[in-house]
Amino acid sequence: MKMKDNAKFISFNKEAYEGLNNYLLNQVDSIKNTFILVDNNTYKYCIPILFSRIDSFKESNIININPGEEEKNIYTCIHVCKTLEKLKANRKSLIINLGGGVITDIGGFIASIFKRGIRFVNIPTTLLGMVDASIGYKTGVNLDSIKNEIGSFHIPEFLIIDTHFLKTLPKKEIYSGIAEMLKHGLIADKNFWEDLNHIKNITNLDIIQWNRFIHQSILIKQKIVDQDPKENGLRKILNFGHTIGHALESYFMNKNKKITHGVAVVMGMVCESWISYKRNGLSIDDYTKIKSILTTLYPMQKIIYDLSGLEIKKILIIMEHDKKNEKNKIQFSLLKKIGKCSYNCQVPYDLIKESFFK
Repeated sequence: MKMKDNAKFISFNKEAYEGLNNYLLNQVDSIKNTFILVDNNTYKYCIPILFSRIDSFKESNIININPGEEEKNIYTCIHVCKTLEKLKANRKSLIINLGGGVITDIGGFIASIFKRGIRFVNIPTTLLGMVDASIGYKTGVNLDSIKNEIGSFHIPEFLIIDTHFLKTLPKKEIYSGIAEMLKHGLIADKNFWEDLNHIKNITNLDIIQWNRFIHQSILIKQKIVDQDPKENGLRKILNFGHTIGHALESYFMNKNKKITHGVAVVMGMVCESWISYKRNGLSIDDYTKIKSILTTLYPMQKIIYDLSGLEIKKILIIMEHDKKNEKNKIQFSLLKKIGKCSYNCQVPYDLIKESFFK
């Protein structure tokens, strides 16, 4: 299940949007049959940029939802589907998902089920969306606090990476995306990991530098996805840091001190690097280096040291619902060394608990 011939990964340039505009003219019966899904933030900051790229989008239908992970649920999907129906969307309609990972996940999922499947385009506006959420054909929503429990695989017609949208983001969102880029280096490309570590001001890159690093990160993930589209084997290594990370994100979702996806994944990577050292042959030097770099870049991840035994028990219960689990065993993807990762690794509960304090 490789990317469709007419679906494209494109960094920003004039020809990218010209290609999408030509597609709209030739493949969509009316621009009014195009629906742009946004949240309040992307409506305010990103719609003007999109309209400046393709003027005809001003005639399309805009569907606006509230921002935030809490909106990533089946009820939001029902609301959007009802809106599409009210606006007389049909099987030839096209959804443009303009936003971060929440928007591309929701929009892609809706496109996969509305009228038994309609076309969609992803234009991610966050770094996390560019390097992770919009890559790999996964769509989905959360079930209560369980991450991505309901979803599907659905391939976009186009994927446009426009790094100019990064100018609209606060620093915490940049760091959230960088966490996934660091993960890509840890699991599959040591040189990429080291290149990122040597950047003096990682949030202050110019457009050319962002294009280069984002392109490298996408290539790492896409190479893995192309070999295992449905996550039967190799693709599971992309979950490094996410078994614990997703559980932490879910746990803090209903707390006053919410954390970004990136911070949760960093917490997960630090803990799972410790487990990798104890169970999968990762050297103590590699573990120490990973922990030092990640805790320096993400000091907030230290909140895991303040978790009580009861809180950790609740987090472990959340982990028991992880989609990767088999035969009631929690499955991890663990590092062998920086740039090399294993999957389907079973870890005893005591070692998982121990990792929170290392």
